Amino acid sequence: MSSQTTNAHHRPHVVVVGGGFGGLNAVRQLRHANVDITLIDRHTYNTFQPLIYQVATAALNPGDITWFLRSVRAKQKNVRFVRGTVESIDHEAKALTLDGNVTVKYDYLILAAGVTANFFGIPGAETFAFPLYRRSHALRVRDKLFAKLEDAAMNAEDQEDLRIIVVGAGPTGVETAGALAEMRNQDLPVTYPELDPHRVHISLVEMSPNVLGPFHSSLRDYAKKALEKRGVDLRLATAVKEVREDGVVVENHAKQEFLESELVIWASGVTAHPSVAAWNVPQGRGGRILVDEHHRVAGLPGVFAVGDISINPDNPLPQLAQPAVQAGKHVAKVIRAEVEGKEQPKPFTYVDKGTMATIGRSSAIAEITGLPRMKGFPAWIIWVGIHVAQLLGNRNRLATMTNLSLKYIGWRSHNAIVGETPYTAARKPRVIDHNPHSPGSAESAE
Repeated sequence: MSSQTTNAHHRPHVVVVGGGFGGLNAVRQLRHANVDITLIDRHTYNTFQPLIYQVATAALNPGDITWFLRSVRAKQKNVRFVRGTVESIDHEAKALTLDGNVTVKYDYLILAAGVTANFFGIPGAETFAFPLYRRSHALRVRDKLFAKLEDAAMNAEDQEDLRIIVVGAGPTGVETAGALAEMRNQDLPVTYPELDPHRVHISLVEMSPNVLGPFHSSLRDYAKKALEKRGVDLRLATAVKEVREDGVVVENHAKQEFLESELVIWASGVTAHPSVAAWNVPQGRGGRILVDEHHRVAGLPGVFAVGDISINPDNPLPQLAQPAVQAGKHVAKVIRAEVEGKEQPKPFTYVDKGTMATIGRSSAIAEITGLPRMKGFPAWIIWVGIHVAQLLGNRNRLATMTNLSLKYIGWRSHNAIVGETPYTAARKPRVIDHNPHSPGSAESAE
């Protein structure tokens, strides 16, 4: 392919790498600035990661939580989108090289590419565990889950225990384990009458002694009890020593145990993608790009980094949506001030609006600034409202609200949103009769 060069025009050219929370908020904050913007992402869509587990557990369509990045131009004409992956950056020439031999020149550069799953060097984890960070991850988990359920149903006469292991008891891990437990408890008796739900196990493995470590102890205790009430097998203070194709080796108080499982969901931390090493930027803990109080990359004028991929060693921020949103807006204000010859804003100050997590229907915890700590149904209602409101696009909000309402109101819908499930053959000859209570039989349902 011949070389293609994207040049800056007469106005300053701002290049934003990454269409996540930080990148999109930087782009939108520059809507009325006298600049041209190029937004680069390896995908053509933004993924709303706080609800990605709902896709993995078949409650939402992948389209419900994704937003077409090119549609940003509907309300902003000074931006265009380029699909590509950054391979290297020449800071002296102020140019990025993308895959496909594409060069993009810049006057200002905002790095907001996000991070990737961290397997912490645990043997077999990267090979056999299923991370849950991108849309494609969620679809892999969903399709693997239903493939295993269909396999178990086809061979119900010799049903063996089926264990799904979730590694990491942060918000993603807790929410995933809670959703899987509710699927087993509420949906499987209706949709998979061949299976004994008591032989389907959901295990949540966490190295620390608590779930949802950053929350107040009273909220952690509530979350723990809510998971146990749903029948989640909690393995706290338990380290993963190895992931195998057929399960996980865990260790608790120096005693090792093998947990057989054919689906291991990895929700145990993030790190910078290895490709960042080729970007010629200073990196700190977890490979994150080092920035100053204005999120400028150390030693690189005109280059900024925001979101999970960045870290100010003097003021490290949690890797959550709100720090990325606020930092993206701040960097845009800094750039606009420079372009317009105005005094730069005050150093970035993160305003903590609080955090929340859900365990399942009518059960959540919330620490929201200015409000008392909440748990149970009130926290759950707020969690649903905030997450739906933060989705990009009215179509996504309406679709998500509709699907979640059908799922949670009255437990009346058992319609899982599934994809292509590989066919599974019975391991031995099987006869299907009309007795819905006999093992291996099929039951027609209205």
